[in-house]
Amino acid sequence: MAEQEEKQTRRATAARKTQETDITISISLDGTGSSSIESGIGFLDHMLTSFSRHSGIDITLQCQGDLVVDDHHTVEDIAIVLGGAITEALGEKRGIRRYGWVMIPMDEALARCAVDLGGRSCSVFRAEFSRPLIEGLSTEMVEHFFTSLAGSMNANIHIAILEGRNTHHKIEAIFKAFAYAMKDAIKVEGNAVPSTKGVF
Repeated sequence: MAEQEEKQTRRATAARKTQETDITISISLDGTGSSSIESGIGFLDHMLTSFSRHSGIDITLQCQGDLVVDDHHTVEDIAIVLGGAITEALGEKRGIRRYGWVMIPMDEALARCAVDLGGRSCSVFRAEFSRPLIEGLSTEMVEHFFTSLAGSMNANIHIAILEGRNTHHKIEAIFKAFAYAMKDAIKVEGNAVPSTKGVF
């Protein structure tokens, strides 16, 4: 019963308003994978919807960004706010598995992702894309999204494309791999803080 009550509190809402973006994100770590994503960037909406569905994290996201300038500020700031919401929802991180890793295929593409929610920020990204843009999302911003996310989550995120030719398939495989790695890492297995330090 106590564990169920704790799970129900693993929710957060985070917001950030600057001269470039106005973002509000609400999440539930123990959801059903339902989402309402409005970033203003079609392909990013598709990727975040996929992340929500496969991780089981409910996400409501509203963003007004300066897309007349570029997609950079919108993508970067969404990652910052999303990471902040996840961090707040995790709280003391008691009982979480902490680590998650997976390999996900999508047709000819194969993505690998490993995460550590241990409180230190590091992003390693190994992927090359032949298309510069997919439905409003600059493909160079995929790496920057995960770098910004790792920073705001104080997490290690390691991502690599091991096989693949189609840019859409490679990016979608990355987001799905991240989803399943996160699904494992946030899973509650007990009540202890999973660190020899005793705190994060």
